[in-house]
Amino acid sequence: MVLHPKKRCLALGLALVAVCLCSCGSRYSLPNRPTVDSTERQFTAPTEGDLIAIFTTSLGEVRAVLYPDAAPMAVYNFAGLARSGYYDGTVIWRCEYGFAVQGGDATGTGHSGATIYTNNPIPLEAASSLRHYAGALCAATTKGDPNSGESQFYFVTALPDSVDKDLQAQLSAGGYSEAQVAAYAAAGGLPYLDNTDTVFGQVYEGMDVVDRMACVDTVQNEDGSDTYRPTEADTITIERVTIARYPGPTAAEIKDQIQASAETAQ
Repeated sequence: MVLHPKKRCLALGLALVAVCLCSCGSRYSLPNRPTVDSTERQFTAPTEGDLIAIFTTSLGEVRAVLYPDAAPMAVYNFAGLARSGYYDGTVIWRCEYGFAVQGGDATGTGHSGATIYTNNPIPLEAASSLRHYAGALCAATTKGDPNSGESQFYFVTALPDSVDKDLQAQLSAGGYSEAQVAAYAAAGGLPYLDNTDTVFGQVYEGMDVVDRMACVDTVQNEDGSDTYRPTEADTITIERVTIARYPGPTAAEIKDQIQASAETAQ
């Protein structure tokens, strides 16, 4: 079975709803993502028992398959933090349309992080089988150092037409396979990050939710950096990140778990 980032706007009614959800009060429109017919592993459906992460957020649910064989330190750090509750109640602090949405900082500022390795940073794990296609789940780094991964992560929200023919030719000349170049051409992505940041997962359900995150109104960070965060009115909260084996619990079951935890904590 071949997967692709979810294409929600198939019927006119759904399209109008999706655009309204994304563009009312925002200057952006929800992208229409085409089917990606590819044998690349990031566009192949997870199989029973695969490790997955389920993001329960204020905008909806996102499910991503994880790749511990290709990026073990990044995956185990992310999974360990998620199981400890580190991500519960945190926010998506960075949203940039056509680029990425980022979270994983408990302070909500983008200037902090943690690891399960006594807070030591995680080195780059650049696997040639994983690329920064749209929908990729990646480990964020700091200070331009590829070996500075911590708890922060991002989803690639590059647009389908972001890898043009000139860039495709450059990828081919750089040793990318025909399948990888074709996948970039169809899905879009950020190939210039392939040897800079670690890809450790891929969205297989809920890409429409990720795209809605990228569409919210934003303001420039107060620190003067060239990054943008959601306005206070458009705050995106991560209620929980659940680590499971595919197919994992249903959204309703997770909601029940969250409610039970809240009642126990009272």
